[in-house]
Amino acid sequence: MSRRVLLLQGPVGPFFGDFARDLENRGYFVCKINFNGGDAFCYKGPNPIEFTGSSGEFPDFLRETIEKHGVERLYLFGDTRKHHEQAISVSREMGVRAFVFEEGYIRPDFITLEEWGVNARSDQPRDPAYFRRRPQPVARQCQKTAHVFVWTAIWAMVYYTASAMARKKYPHYHHHRPLGVLSETSRWFKGFIRKFWYGIKERKMLNHLVTEHSKKFFLVPLQVHCDGQVRHHSSFDSVFAFIEKVVESFAGHASESSVLVIKHHPLDRAYNEYTASIKMLERKYNLAGRLFYVHDLHLPTLLDHAAGTVVINSTVGLSSLWHGAPVKVLGEAVYNMPGLTSQLDLDKFWLHPGLVDTKLNAAYRAYLMETNQLNGSFYNRLSESNTVCGLKLDESFWKRHLSPSPEVLDQKTAVRARKLAT
Repeated sequence: MSRRVLLLQGPVGPFFGDFARDLENRGYFVCKINFNGGDAFCYKGPNPIEFTGSSGEFPDFLRETIEKHGVERLYLFGDTRKHHEQAISVSREMGVRAFVFEEGYIRPDFITLEEWGVNARSDQPRDPAYFRRRPQPVARQCQKTAHVFVWTAIWAMVYYTASAMARKKYPHYHHHRPLGVLSETSRWFKGFIRKFWYGIKERKMLNHLVTEHSKKFFLVPLQVHCDGQVRHHSSFDSVFAFIEKVVESFAGHASESSVLVIKHHPLDRAYNEYTASIKMLERKYNLAGRLFYVHDLHLPTLLDHAAGTVVINSTVGLSSLWHGAPVKVLGEAVYNMPGLTSQLDLDKFWLHPGLVDTKLNAAYRAYLMETNQLNGSFYNRLSESNTVCGLKLDESFWKRHLSPSPEVLDQKTAVRARKLAT
């Protein structure tokens, strides 16, 4: 069994430090590469390694680190960051297995962990017939996770502050968000204010939608403006470009009795506000009384009453299917397959959203639960004492993630052969 692990960037906060210490307590050697001051401050685990070079220097640095420490497993958060894309490529080349953490496909009580990539880069089957053939799913017990927005915001501010203060030590590092101390703190403070303000402003909106427009409104959940899944796995160059396309299609092809509800992403509250832009679209397409922009309304309730959901590639699509609301995907999503999501053009979806195949959805959900969903949260540990970094990890996890795979063993043989040849 493999017992030498390398960590790259993790979620903001102490998650990777907890993961490293828990693995070390179970007899694993663990080291981690830090790319900026936030990584270094948040990681309190064993064997930190500092990388202060450019992205062009990183592949060779990673090869040397892997060889020096005999690394056999790589763990990282998100597969669209530049260093992580490079790392996955190097891992394949060297016969080292790479595992990617990401927010859960199933939320809120799970996180995702897949080999080589997640979402559009996942290697899970795309054929609905595969899931239809699977045995009936067995109920899985899971523990509820607490609300984590406050902790997410706190750790984000700590991370960005530490990154900004150590900028001179890591001169070549470029983050996917600005790393200014004052700008990040002010943004998150603004996010808190907006949360309370919209809570008051929209207090009657949920009741209005589920009573006056139940099964007549289409929900459009937005994604974070810097989401790598939007940038790398869709044709949209911005979230607003997605909004504009959806509103234009709705105005031209939806029934006059239909309503469009655009929901802001909670973690983008501190960064973006689309009220003025959506008002402009409302006037442009004459949608007064049929276009709503909301922020913190209870998502499961909205999904229970939605006629359908339109997403880029958000995992809200999976939640929508679970609540019985048909889904149209406009980007690349791992769950976008015939029978599970609508394959019609967006213009036709408004009038013919179809029905959710509940058996196929249950089979697909069971597959996710069995193969890549871990009960827990990046920001709040489960209370059970037998967890690793606050996650429930059963024996199948250790077998799947920390034992050799035939593919990688074959790759290692090829690597050794090349070395002997030279």
